[in-house]
Amino acid sequence: MNDALIETPTPQTPDGDQRDITHLCLVTGILLLQHGAESALVDSVSTRLGVALGTEVVEVAILGNALSVTTIHDGHAVTLIRRCVDRGINMHFVTETQRAVLAVEAKELDREAFRARIKAIVPWHYPRWLVALAIGLSCACFARLAGADLIACVVTFVASTVAMVTRQILAARHFNPHVTFFVSAFVATSVACQAVTSQLGHTPKLAMASSVLLLVPGFPMINAVSDVVKGYFHTGVARAVMATMLGSATAGGILLAMTVWRVWGWL
Repeated sequence: MNDALIETPTPQTPDGDQRDITHLCLVTGILLLQHGAESALVDSVSTRLGVALGTEVVEVAILGNALSVTTIHDGHAVTLIRRCVDRGINMHFVTETQRAVLAVEAKELDREAFRARIKAIVPWHYPRWLVALAIGLSCACFARLAGADLIACVVTFVASTVAMVTRQILAARHFNPHVTFFVSAFVATSVACQAVTSQLGHTPKLAMASSVLLLVPGFPMINAVSDVVKGYFHTGVARAVMATMLGSATAGGILLAMTVWRVWGWL
C-alpha cells in the first residue's frame, strides 16, 4: 500500500474539507482501478463515497491510465487528477474497499476512520507454490476435457507449472508484462514439445495447446467488454488493446518455441 497516496496533506484553506473528501474519492477510485475493478464499479463507488461524506455532486472521469474526480459543494468545485499504475488483479482488495465505502454510507465510519481502514487493507496473495500447482492442475484438467490421455495430462501439468513459476519470477522482477507472457509461453511450449519429439503417449499435441491456457488474458478482456457495453469506451478500448497485445506476445512465444524445436503441434 502506498501510504503517501492516501495521506496526501490537505492545505489549510476554506475548502480544505472538500479537497480532502475529493482526495479520498480519488484515492479510492485509483486503488480499485489498480487492482482490476471494472470502470462502472470505480465510478459508482467513488461517487457514493463522496456523497456519503457530504458533497453534493461527484463527477468521475476514468482515463486509460489516470483518474479525475470533481466534487461540487455549495457552488464550489474541486478537481483532482492522478495517474494510475497497475498493481495486478486482486479481488480481495476490491471487495474490502467496497465494504469500507458501505460502512461510510451506513454512518459506521467517518472520514478519518475510513482513511485508516483503507490504509490497513493488505492485498491477499496465495503462496506462489500453491498458485503454480493449482495452475498446473487446472491446465491438466483442461487437457483431459479435450481428450488427452494420462501421459499428456502429466506433461501438461509439468509444462504449465514450470511456465507459471517462470511468470512469477519475471513478474516479481518487474519485467514488462508482454515480455513475461512471451517468455512464459516459450517455456510452456518448449516443455510440451519434448513430449512430441519423444512420442510420449498418444495425444502429446494436446499438451502443447493446454499448457499455455494460463496465459489467456481472460479477466482484462472481460473487463474490456464490460466497459464498452456500459459506455466507458476509453478504458474499454485501452483494456482490449492491452489484452490483445498480451495474447500476441503469447502467440509469439509459442511460435518461437515451435520453430526452435521444429514441432508444429497445432497444424
